[in-house]
Amino acid sequence: MENYYSVVLAGGVGKRFWPLSKKKSPKQLLDIAGDQSMVNLTIDRLRSLSDLDHIYIMTNEEQAEMIREQNGELTEDNFIIEPSGKNTAPAIGLAAIHLLKRDPDAIMGLFPADHLIKDKTTFTKTVKAAIASAKKHKALFTFGIEPTYPATGYGYIQVEKKGLPGEPGIFKSKTFAEKPNSETAKLFLKSGEFFWNSGMFVWQAKMIIEKINRFLPELGACLNDISESIGTPDYPETVAKKWKTIQPISIDYGVLEQACRINVVKARFDWSDVGSWDTIYKLEKKDKNRNAVRSKGLLLRSSGNYIYSKDLKIFALGIKNLVVVENEGALLIMPRSESENIKEIVDSLPLIGEEELL
Repeated sequence: MENYYSVVLAGGVGKRFWPLSKKKSPKQLLDIAGDQSMVNLTIDRLRSLSDLDHIYIMTNEEQAEMIREQNGELTEDNFIIEPSGKNTAPAIGLAAIHLLKRDPDAIMGLFPADHLIKDKTTFTKTVKAAIASAKKHKALFTFGIEPTYPATGYGYIQVEKKGLPGEPGIFKSKTFAEKPNSETAKLFLKSGEFFWNSGMFVWQAKMIIEKINRFLPELGACLNDISESIGTPDYPETVAKKWKTIQPISIDYGVLEQACRINVVKARFDWSDVGSWDTIYKLEKKDKNRNAVRSKGLLLRSSGNYIYSKDLKIFALGIKNLVVVENEGALLIMPRSESENIKEIVDSLPLIGEEELL
């Protein structure tokens, strides 16, 4: 495992968790799914794979400072700073060139900071199997989650029915599918050939750079220029200048869907991308009326609600299946079924002069 490095992707804000998640308190720094922040839960899980000096956090300067305030064990050496958000392909490419400067044989695992995985033992075993396979094969590996219901909020990956010879639980991919409608999701589930696309990956760092050079040559050229300056006084100026020219694009769309050798590792561990307030509701403990309450106050004749408040006492009568979240002068009220659409509110705040709530 000496050539293995974990990279935590932690640059987003998490608009779907407004008003709790804001620029000064991004989703991954919140303890909305446990007794630690999401990023610290992720780091703790990855320490079962390697020592802390083999764990990197990919984020921006501002969030790096906030993460270090939460975790005193981290140093500047644990961070790779992204000048600005450019989606996952540039971020992963930047991480890869930094790892290759340290270790030409580096194998990198990539894990979003805002996923919840409680079964650390099975997670560790599964990732180690992917690492072992990545050492042997010049291929890209992603983790597929076996669907438990016809979800319409996830992308899907179709795989071959037979696994790789001698490597149980690892399959060749056939197709990638964007978020489907309900009927299509039911067909995916019935076929038994589809996994949810988890957004977690393992591969040789040099392999992903080769793929970026092939499928995203302009990005590859920028990364090459940045790579040559790593470790020199010119690095800050070079990365800032080149980064401005990079077009945002996801690793799925830019590379994985174009490449022909993608292997899917079946993830047998529990997994949630913690993507909405409704997801948090499903993860939380509930009272006898199926309310998940993290506030003081009183609910009467109410059921199926998620209630969160830091400062206010919440009193409600006869409400059902709502999300009620209060934080720093903002109060959100919506049906749980509308959780995926919260960006409509967040994107409207600047239009009505409420930028201070972001």
